[in-house]
Amino acid sequence: MTKLSRNKIFIIFFSLVLLLLFFLVKNKYITPSNESNQVTINVYNWGNHISDGSSKYLNVNAEFERRTGIKVNYTTYQDNESLYTKIMSSGTKYDVIVPSDYMVAKFIEKNMLKKLDFKKIPNASTIDEEFLNPSYDVKNEYSVPYTWGVVGIFYNKNLVDEAPEDIDWDILWNPKYKGRIMMFENSPRDVFGISLMKLGLSINTKNPKELEMAAVEMAKQKPLIKGYVSDQVFDKIGIGEAALAPYYTDAYIVTSGVENVGLVIPKSSTNMFVNALCIPENSNHPEEAMEYINFICDIEIATENIKHVGYCTPQRAVREKLNPLVSQNKELYPDKEVLAKSHVYENLPDEVNSLMNDLWLKTRVSGNESSQKFIFVFSMLFLIYISLLVFKIIKKRKENCT
Repeated sequence: MTKLSRNKIFIIFFSLVLLLLFFLVKNKYITPSNESNQVTINVYNWGNHISDGSSKYLNVNAEFERRTGIKVNYTTYQDNESLYTKIMSSGTKYDVIVPSDYMVAKFIEKNMLKKLDFKKIPNASTIDEEFLNPSYDVKNEYSVPYTWGVVGIFYNKNLVDEAPEDIDWDILWNPKYKGRIMMFENSPRDVFGISLMKLGLSINTKNPKELEMAAVEMAKQKPLIKGYVSDQVFDKIGIGEAALAPYYTDAYIVTSGVENVGLVIPKSSTNMFVNALCIPENSNHPEEAMEYINFICDIEIATENIKHVGYCTPQRAVREKLNPLVSQNKELYPDKEVLAKSHVYENLPDEVNSLMNDLWLKTRVSGNESSQKFIFVFSMLFLIYISLLVFKIIKKRKENCT
């Protein structure tokens, strides 16, 4: 048999195989793999803000995937401003995000969120009435409350002399704790909020002079600061590296087993925050996103989730399932008297946010005397070196000319 004949036979055989495969697929004898058609939703959330199976509690995303067949691409961010920048500039289209109250309002103002169809989120009916129609989403159209809490001060009982009932924001400016105070690194709003509350001013002020006053207080505080940190609070307070640090009260779950760590909600006022589930306007999979939100609000799922996360739940039915040591703890779930003195951040105009960011940046890069002295001395030495170098060049040229 010639080589040409063999090629013809191969082509005919290969064509018959293709026809057979086409017939089988068309008549459903072979089912194409579902993987290529499987929907993947992009979920963007705060760090450590969902039960991931690393503790004894349920892996929420894995359970959602198991029940629905919808894949979850889950990533995290550190603060609201990072979230906003990512949504504005990233090519990635997210399907579920979890901004805080004032950032929800900002997204709504910029027409960056989809209105939710609550017929597809029936479990949202389990949200307590006090969390409905909030100031950041007055008509309750764009968000579903996920977690909430207040900001407190964590302290090392062996290092702090003041009685808990006497602790207020001004303790973070007390010189006797110099080098043992830590402050928020996350968002300028949190740092300004504390400084404004110390001054007895509104955390939602739009007055540039009041913001500058707060920045002056922050500059006064900087020499006392050990560091600007995030989750490191959990470790450093417990081992005595720091005496005081403001943080979200969910950290109580992490530190409650450490005998020398205390938590107090400042007596004058504090910030109450709510993190809410939302769907960006450009979501590729809004239907699946609503299915995800509905799943998160399921009482059993929400209970497993909140036990791991440690924040407060906006669902009374979930709170009733928690350990009484948690559900009845007044630092975690403050009474009405404390909440009446708590304030929720509001969305501020862009020019106010810009001013706050500028003042925050100036505070972070300035005010450190030792750094300024080092820069001054280094600059002077550099100028002396350049002067000597120029002098030598000029002298050498003169010698060559003679």
